[in-house]
Amino acid sequence: MEDPGAGAHRRGGTRRVGVEGRRSGRRVTGGDAVQWVTRRQIRVNRAATAWLIRRFIDPDATFTFVEPGEVAEVERRTGAVGFDAPGARYPHKDDRGRCSFEALVQEHRPNDPALRELARIVHSADFKEGLAETPEAAGLIAISQGFPLVARDDLHTVERASFLYDALYAFLQRPRP
Repeated sequence: MEDPGAGAHRRGGTRRVGVEGRRSGRRVTGGDAVQWVTRRQIRVNRAATAWLIRRFIDPDATFTFVEPGEVAEVERRTGAVGFDAPGARYPHKDDRGRCSFEALVQEHRPNDPALRELARIVHSADFKEGLAETPEAAGLIAISQGFPLVARDDLHTVERASFLYDALYAFLQRPRP
């Protein structure tokens, strides 16, 4: 595999992140699995976005984690799709004020009410906005601070955080009185 960016392999490299569960939705390119690139040391939005990509957009996606300033260059040079980084296709905060998770939900799964609610929670946690109105966001912040304490690297975080986002998504899908 071509080296996706300076030091990327040193920081966990590029490997497929296997996950169980639903594999619906359409691929970004409509064909082969897509290489995605983002900033290393993932927390709330990047972990949630990786989960969203694998569950609903591109079940065979691969992820590369690089320094923030390298994401746009890796995207340009390799054709990877960048997220949650300066100059990425899906930046940390786009011109509509959305985090990458929100942008991808609106683009790929706009009619899924549980994902729209999860996007609101991720936004609140990522930008530390509206925490009083979104108590789940405070929990995501705390949990994400523990990611590096229990995961070997960013790819391991993606694997382990999948259960968290699966559970939260299932909770948000439940029938409400």
